[in-house]
Amino acid sequence: MISRRTLLTLSGAALAACAAPFRAVAGALVDETTRALGNSETIYITPLKKGGAESTCHSEVWFVYENDAIYVVTSSKAWRARAVGLGFNQARMWVGEFGVWKRATEAFRKAPQFSATAVVVDDATAKAQVLEVFGKKYHREWSDWGPKFKNGLADGSRVMLRYTPTA
Repeated sequence: MISRRTLLTLSGAALAACAAPFRAVAGALVDETTRALGNSETIYITPLKKGGAESTCHSEVWFVYENDAIYVVTSSKAWRARAVGLGFNQARMWVGEFGVWKRATEAFRKAPQFSATAVVVDDATAKAQVLEVFGKKYHREWSDWGPKFKNGLADGSRVMLRYTPTA
């Protein structure tokens, strides 16, 4: 006769054994994506329409990955910025180097991908901290682009978006 304690112990062990492969796969995907975020110069991004369909507007952009979020500085007229302002704050992202997305012939779709929720960063201190990280990451280009990002954020011609991964 099997005691209730033994039955519960065996049941728990069986469930844990069944779930282990799923945890390993999910962890590997997160690790692969995190590793890619640490190594890549660009991220491919598209806002999502209501219902989850991708916008026809895709682009490759510079980004920084800081405090479990992706930061992008972009023209305030760019669709990704306007979309957030219109309430389309969901996006899909791919991490890797494939050149201009129109010429990438969908190759970026094989890269690590995730969905994220976007907000406009308004806090001046946060902007300054993120710009410092941009400067370290893109140090070769920063003497040209750093002032453009900083001045654009100051005059409103650029916005900083924070994307928090959701899946």
